[in-house]
Amino acid sequence: MFSPLAKWAVEIDDAARLPELIARAFRLATSGRPGPVVVSLPQDMLTDRVAVPDAGPYVPVRPAASPEQAAAAVALLEQAERPFLVVGGGGWTAAAARDAAAFAEAARIPVITSFRRQDYVDNRSPSYAGYIGIGMRPELARRVGDADLVLCVGARLDDATTGGYTLLEPPTPRQALVHVYPDPDELGRVFRPVLGIASGAAEFLAAARALPPLDGARWEEGTRAARAEYEASLVPAPGPFALDLGQVLQLMRARLPADSFITNGAGNYSLWAHRYWPFPVFPAQLAPTSGAMGYGLPAAIAARLVHPERTVVCFVGDGDFLMTSQELATAAAEGLAFVTIVVNNGMYGTIRMHQERTYPGRVFGTRLVNPDFAALARSFGGHGEIVERTDQFAAALDRCLAFAGPSLIELRVDPEAITPSRTITQIRDEARARG
Repeated sequence: MFSPLAKWAVEIDDAARLPELIARAFRLATSGRPGPVVVSLPQDMLTDRVAVPDAGPYVPVRPAASPEQAAAAVALLEQAERPFLVVGGGGWTAAAARDAAAFAEAARIPVITSFRRQDYVDNRSPSYAGYIGIGMRPELARRVGDADLVLCVGARLDDATTGGYTLLEPPTPRQALVHVYPDPDELGRVFRPVLGIASGAAEFLAAARALPPLDGARWEEGTRAARAEYEASLVPAPGPFALDLGQVLQLMRARLPADSFITNGAGNYSLWAHRYWPFPVFPAQLAPTSGAMGYGLPAAIAARLVHPERTVVCFVGDGDFLMTSQELATAAAEGLAFVTIVVNNGMYGTIRMHQERTYPGRVFGTRLVNPDFAALARSFGGHGEIVERTDQFAAALDRCLAFAGPSLIELRVDPEAITPSRTITQIRDEARARG
């Protein structure tokens, strides 16, 4: 059952092989493209006694670009007129974040991140231009589509990252592709690169940064324009609803430390956090790239435990929150102070949006009957607030931030507010107009 889902699945039938196979499991899970390994222990293994030496600590195997490979990538970049640097994937480090920003700024090249990897580059960098993937800005998608070279470091270039394989088109993208990825089996699997390098992202960026800086005069104007478009996108246009999520994010930016952790699960509500919250440090964004619901609250607990000195805000939808809301008990038991913001529109918003786009007016199974979320938080010993208008939010947030434990703000939003730029009615009408 697990073999197609994991990097390796094994059942151990000899207790004497435990050190050997467990060491291999950890090495496989953490090397190349990190992923799960499943080790099954039959019941009799729990009582077997054997005399074998313990295995030593596992050491991940990280492929590294040679200086010649890094120089070859930079040489291709030097020939470009409209290049982009894309960073993403797993295995990122604070050093990689610094190297990525430093390399991009020295070369004056625009850098973008893959979906929900926005904290991989300091968003204040003059080279940072935004993120690609679900909810990407149309003007950024056009710029990537018009690029003549994409240097992709660490990202797998999957369906979500490439906008359904439209930003880059398989098998041979119209942009010259230099792809750096830790798993050699991934290079060329979907997209044929002009240069593929099997390397960890941190290792490649360190090698590239050590080379003499590029003269980016040819594309500097495009970098400035892409940056200006990103900065303009951080200012939301006033919406027509009593509770405006764009303005809520503006109020959060005014009150929270810049290095706050923002966590979320899956759902349309997260588009506002991705669009209007800039990330200046790594790590600061914890969010699933697999579409898994219920991730935000456990991630907030983890962030607060590992970084008790930093502010943590969990941004969740109502259906998303109900997947793991019981973890408020864990937060209360551990005395963890963080703020959960529940965007309550009374439905599974993303599924409802797709229903209206594909079968306008035919809505089924997406309506939710919700509890009083603020009262739920108080029942766990936390603090709870209900906000129905934008002008109520700032004071509610201040009270939550002052509370010495888990707190929650329930935002009762209009179901029409389904994306930052479209309402449910607009999506339905557009679908009907298409026939």
